[in-house]
Amino acid sequence: MQDILIIGGGINGTGIARDAAGRGLSVTLCEKDDLAQHTSSASTKLVHGGLRYLEHYEFRLVREALAEREVLLKAAPHIIWPLRFVLPHDRGLRPAWMLRAGLFLYDRLGGTRTLPASHGVDLTDAPHRSILQDRLRRGFEYSDCWVEDSRLTVLCAVDARERGAEVLTRTMCTALERQADHWVATLRSADGATRSVKARAVVNAAGPWVDDVARMGLGARARPHVRLVKGSHIIVPRWYDGPHCYIFQNGDGRIVFAIPYERDYTLIGTTDQLFDGNRDDVRISEQERDYLCRAASEYFRSHVTPGDVVSTYAGVRPLYEDNAKSNAAVTRDYVFELDTGDTADRHAAPLLSIYGGKITTFRKLAEHGLDRLAKHLPMGPAWTRDAHLPGGDIADADFDGFLWPLGERYSFLAPETLLRLARAYGTRIHEVLGGARSHGDLGEHFGHGVFEAELRYLMDEEFADTGEDVLWRRSKLGLHLDDHACARITKWYAARSSHPAPALAR
Repeated sequence: MQDILIIGGGINGTGIARDAAGRGLSVTLCEKDDLAQHTSSASTKLVHGGLRYLEHYEFRLVREALAEREVLLKAAPHIIWPLRFVLPHDRGLRPAWMLRAGLFLYDRLGGTRTLPASHGVDLTDAPHRSILQDRLRRGFEYSDCWVEDSRLTVLCAVDARERGAEVLTRTMCTALERQADHWVATLRSADGATRSVKARAVVNAAGPWVDDVARMGLGARARPHVRLVKGSHIIVPRWYDGPHCYIFQNGDGRIVFAIPYERDYTLIGTTDQLFDGNRDDVRISEQERDYLCRAASEYFRSHVTPGDVVSTYAGVRPLYEDNAKSNAAVTRDYVFELDTGDTADRHAAPLLSIYGGKITTFRKLAEHGLDRLAKHLPMGPAWTRDAHLPGGDIADADFDGFLWPLGERYSFLAPETLLRLARAYGTRIHEVLGGARSHGDLGEHFGHGVFEAELRYLMDEEFADTGEDVLWRRSKLGLHLDDHACARITKWYAARSSHPAPALAR
């Protein structure tokens, strides 16, 4: 019998699996698709406090997120790194004093910080004067961080497995029955095979399906708590030079980010739209695409049009229904629902359902969730605050210092390939490349510095099972490789996997 069954392989589920396994609990995690296939790969890719949440008085959430920003920077400096954001002041929207006051608070809420503080910026100076429209004269600059969201999720799952957890991808929970002191779950894998798992507790981290799983386990006792809100993004060619990002205010009260993306592109997002469609096939609407183009064009000197969009992605946020009037105002904080049956008996088998949450606070969410289960499951103390994620054990979190000697050891690789691999795998780059001394040692080359050795590593160590898993979640190589190379990678995985390869739809 397992201590915990976790349903859902997004960032919340894998974060809890990692923490629980490290506390000495026996863990099984099942995910009906690939890790991070849904919400956790469709974020704006930021580790941030959430500057705009201050307007909704979510001070606890912002404080926790800002503190976690520092923790995660040290835990995974290969996939998380600092960014500077420029916030133009625009007449008729939030007044300058309000922006200045918000940033003053933002700089101080999170406690100890290593990132530069905010300050004013003259937008008539280079580089902004050639990027932004003439009416924009001043603004503010502040710090937050980038994160490779789907890789963060996968690395939590890798760490959980290395600490003893069982991680089952493409495995759906089809039945959940509570016994006196445990749960019995039926799991069905992609090939149709079923198995039964007994667990003392169940964690429902099913994201957009959280209410469905609650109903499966609790029947009529379950109450709906989720509001599904779609967020969509567009990707356009690199719209401006420089490493900085922009955060634009809109007349509707929302904000839109413009972020340098994958070297050759700019990422623009996001939207907030109530969603009641097919949760397995979430796509940007024409209305959302046009909205993002218009929002960016209100600020950029060169207008963004739908014809400029080279790719899009969308995801559904499973927010806790707090009856806020607008989707933008719904809390982004996480909420737990703990059900222990009709009795207060401490030995009743618990079901913990998770609503909401942010990429930034996943680690604290895991700690708090396990704290809720502590009286039901004896476990060790919290431990993740000072622990690295796989590949993140870089001395002093100094990525540049780590990258430099790699150029000598792997001098046969192009600099851009080496940088991509170092960013993706950190110190585990040596496991990917092994003792290779030439391209020939890495097997078949698929283009853009992608070799068979990397595909094997992703299959063996990171749960990759299809070309889609690699091209759009373990990486964003789908943006850089041509159709022929993508098809070759998809075929390579199809020849080695028992699961059918999905059509590439990004």
